Amino acid sequence: MRKFILLIVGLFMSLAVSSCKALADNIKFAQVTDVHLSANSQYSINTLKSAIDDINSQPEISFVVFTGDNISNPKEENLKIFAKEVKRLKIPYYVAVGNHDVYKSGGLSKVKYYEILHEANPFYLQNKPNYKFRQSGFIFLIVDGAKEIIPGSIGYYREDTLKWLEKELAKYDKKKKQVVILQHFPIEYPQGVESSLRTHKTYKVENYRKILSEYHNVLAVISGHFHVNSENMNDGVYHISSPSLLSAPNSYKIIDIVTTKEFSPIIYTRLKEFEVKE
Repeated sequence: MRKFILLIVGLFMSLAVSSCKALADNIKFAQVTDVHLSANSQYSINTLKSAIDDINSQPEISFVVFTGDNISNPKEENLKIFAKEVKRLKIPYYVAVGNHDVYKSGGLSKVKYYEILHEANPFYLQNKPNYKFRQSGFIFLIVDGAKEIIPGSIGYYREDTLKWLEKELAKYDKKKKQVVILQHFPIEYPQGVESSLRTHKTYKVENYRKILSEYHNVLAVISGHFHVNSENMNDGVYHISSPSLLSAPNSYKIIDIVTTKEFSPIIYTRLKEFEVKE
């Protein structure tokens, strides 16, 4: 009888440990930003190639997000090279646009941009600049702040974009789903960029911030644009900015989201340096 009781206790403890492991959620992904690839710069092409090789060597990374300024200027030849290279990734990838990426009058609208990505990889299904995807129970929103009519370095989150964002946040707040936002232009400016704000700030950023303050399911806002590494917490939201892929030392950011029972998710980040191969 004693052996039977010990067996039951042991089985219960084993199930409890297994249950805790099942409830714990850990997702790891890579953010690559401000690639600024140019057909006229072999170095920029080699840098992206080397970053992709480095990411492919790490099987624990679930997906990659390119957070804008993927090309140096809005020309099809640049985007086609970018699209060809990112297709080599062994894991899913998602692309946001930045101020260097699109210019409608120049022939590279946002619609055309995503068409070229799809032409290079038929499995790349995103066709709008604002979209969402799900990974490991989290909701990821790509939010577009780039101007395609009169391009410039000042971000602009249009009214229809903000309405879409608010609708998505409200829906997932009711479902108690946590959200990570990925975009090019920050809404909380990184430390040390005060001298750049005149030309690189986000227009009417207070409208975006107001929406964010009304919901409590946003874990992080992850962006690029300023080419600096900066992270800060504001009203429970982790604001993460990352340096350009071309900045020395060359690096991209690895982001871990760890969820444990009865605790809020914890975000860990680190810059992953890599060697650029010729």
